[in-house]
Amino acid sequence: MKLRLFAGVSVLVMTAGLSACSSSSDDSDGSSGGSTTIDVWLMRDSVSAEFQKDFVKGFEAAHPDIDVKVQIQEWDGIGEKVTAALASSDAPDVIETGNTQVAQFAQSGGLLDLSDKTDELGGKDWLKGLAEPGAYEGKQYGIPYYAANRVVIYRTDLFKEAGVDPAAVKTRDQWVAATKKLNSGDTQGIYLPGQMWYALAGFVWDEGGDLATESGGKWQGGLDTPEAIRGMEFYEKLQALGKGPKDSDEDSPPQADVMAKGKVAQVISTPGGANVIVENNPELKGKLGFFPIPGKTAGTPGAVFTGGSDLVIPTASAKQDAAYTFIKELTGDAWQKKLAVAMSYVPNKTTLADAVASDPGASAMAVGAAEGHATPNTPGWAAVEAKNPIKDYMTAVLTGGDAEKEAATASDTITTAMNSGS
Repeated sequence: MKLRLFAGVSVLVMTAGLSACSSSSDDSDGSSGGSTTIDVWLMRDSVSAEFQKDFVKGFEAAHPDIDVKVQIQEWDGIGEKVTAALASSDAPDVIETGNTQVAQFAQSGGLLDLSDKTDELGGKDWLKGLAEPGAYEGKQYGIPYYAANRVVIYRTDLFKEAGVDPAAVKTRDQWVAATKKLNSGDTQGIYLPGQMWYALAGFVWDEGGDLATESGGKWQGGLDTPEAIRGMEFYEKLQALGKGPKDSDEDSPPQADVMAKGKVAQVISTPGGANVIVENNPELKGKLGFFPIPGKTAGTPGAVFTGGSDLVIPTASAKQDAAYTFIKELTGDAWQKKLAVAMSYVPNKTTLADAVASDPGASAMAVGAAEGHATPNTPGWAAVEAKNPIKDYMTAVLTGGDAEKEAATASDTITTAMNSGS
């Protein structure tokens, strides 16, 4: 799933010249001078031009028999484009796909099963929020590439004025207490719009619930379970400590703009949001900090939705061995560490979290990534997001609706949407 990682952040997403980075031309049969040329689709803004150039140069030096031609794809309409490519005889050899899109593409039979490669690739240490949605019906099709998740971005000056130590905010109860203290005068303790359903999902997972569950091949919406309702109750308590709108999400208006313009002590965002805030208000440079979303207990951070990408190989590729070599290098420890530093991403393995230790935002993200989750791993989830009954449910509850009744309605809509194609 695309996770609006660094929208508008020019310092991290240099896209000029990304159309191709092969050091040699390729012939119509995919070979050039005795070497194999692989076509790779990467998504817009997933890596910087500098990182891409360095990786391709290093890869081709280490594997002189393989040339790499990278084509940058746009997120808008990518599902239809990948589906068409997988059904054709001219598919690329490697495709970057949003982690929660893998099941949709695997269902068609168009992806190569890489289950026998997981041990070689260090699969036991993969972030589960990338690895689990990369699998479908017990087989691993997507290889974890990079991850990002939400953290708390806070105003260091407002915390200091209120006498709140962010290092002491380790649990939900401590978070609420601190936010209440911050919420005074013209300062919002937190800006939390009413429809940030990714944040709600984390609170639901913290309580032991889920957005939907599967039994006997059928899916059932899960928002009406006691666990999920407790997650919504916590969201409602936190949201009330600010002035966020109850009927829109983080993009309406953009919450980075709100924090830049007003006295907002906290927002829930990917760390890249801090760069947007500073771009909109340079006076806040050096006044923003990060900490993981707190969990129910001090020893466990809050659960978070893990966004990011996996890498897949189409079954139609005629150069699967070379494609696998490419994936093995890019998802291996050496390049994962470089990628994490270059892009402030969370590496694909829990054992590599130290790679971003010096980056405050990314290191806070890495802590949360250990409790990362993904949306239900089924092609039917796309229909849920298209209808988005979760947002409607949240607004209904926040504006006075009965939580159990509204949750039951939303769960029924989820159930219908997820089973509509089965």
